[in-house]
Amino acid sequence: MRFSSIAWCALAYLCIGLGAAGIVLPLLPTTPFLLLALWAATKGSPRLANWLLGHPRFGPYLHAWREQRAIPPRAKLTAYVLLGASFTTLWLSGANPWLLAAMALFFSVIAAFIATRPNAAVPAPRLPQPPRQ
Repeated sequence: MRFSSIAWCALAYLCIGLGAAGIVLPLLPTTPFLLLALWAATKGSPRLANWLLGHPRFGPYLHAWREQRAIPPRAKLTAYVLLGASFTTLWLSGANPWLLAAMALFFSVIAAFIATRPNAAVPAPRLPQPPRQ
């Protein structure tokens, strides 16, 4: 394996780890890290990229972004709620007013970006069918 492949794989795994941490940490986003992981994996490990695209939970969202540059409405709503929760957490913790202003601007830019993406219909995951007799 070449050094560049190892570096791309390392970046992909790092982003997968950060994305997984973002599932439980309110200030750490999941989706951007998974998108970055997919991008890095396509350069370093087609097997890892296929695993991400075939993942039952994240695969449909990654496909929607890759093929349509679209975000499903439910994911948009979740993003807005988490942005609001993150800002509220900062505000209630008594963060510096300059930090609050900077984060309000940053979160507004993110929300505007999300709002301008088209809606994607994410197909329901397919359940294995029992064999026919």
